[in-house]
Amino acid sequence: MSEAVLDRFGQAYARHREAEGRGYSGEGLAALPYLKSGPLAHQWRVRARSFEALMRRVVRPQRRRLGRFLDVLDLGAGNGWLSYRLAQEGDSTIALDVRTDCVDGLGVATSLASASRGKMRCVAASFQATRLADASVDIALFNASLHYATDLELAVAEAARVTRAGGMIVILDTPFYRQHSDGAAMVAEKRAGAEQVFGEAAEVLLAPNFVEFLTPRSLAEASRGAGLEWRRRRVVYPLWYELRPLRAWLAGRRRPSRFDLWLADRP
Repeated sequence: MSEAVLDRFGQAYARHREAEGRGYSGEGLAALPYLKSGPLAHQWRVRARSFEALMRRVVRPQRRRLGRFLDVLDLGAGNGWLSYRLAQEGDSTIALDVRTDCVDGLGVATSLASASRGKMRCVAASFQATRLADASVDIALFNASLHYATDLELAVAEAARVTRAGGMIVILDTPFYRQHSDGAAMVAEKRAGAEQVFGEAAEVLLAPNFVEFLTPRSLAEASRGAGLEWRRRRVVYPLWYELRPLRAWLAGRRRPSRFDLWLADRP
């Protein structure tokens, strides 16, 4: 895929995110993922549960096991809120994203990095080609981002390359479906309603060939070359979210995605 296509996507995506109300700054940015008010607060309550599961099941156990703070690579970091949260607790973090805009890209994350007392730095790069050194981090985590990969196998292999032996690769807040057909139906629905949702930017926003969603099978197949074996850790979300499958079944619609925690040890 050409750089021009991705550049046009990035610009249009930033405008769309701003229109959605995702341009956080100041106290609102520092509060993430514990946003208390606003039209997107309910979505952040879901992401807060994912973050808490990450801390409880991955980050803090790894600190105890290694007896030190961690080096963490935040792949698809956006505005850097997760990197900043970890840096506040003492970890050294790299907020990596291809987007550098000042809506919710690295242009925002730099303000958090400046306040991190040297614990957080920002890197503008693709998570399919990070340009980081081999075996340089303890945890590489895809932060609501792996579904934006254009080559799933390459993205997973790159995360494995930069992770130290005994470290972990983590996926959080990426849509998973049990069956490929459900994910394909989601993509078809998205494309059918694109003009209504995205307006004139629809063609540009749909141009990149992102993977859009994962299934356990697609992840396993993409990870075979890297020698990774994944395990799912279910996240308990707010009741309204947990009831989505039931509501979909009653309405005769496809089964919705889940956003659980997926973990793989680096051999």
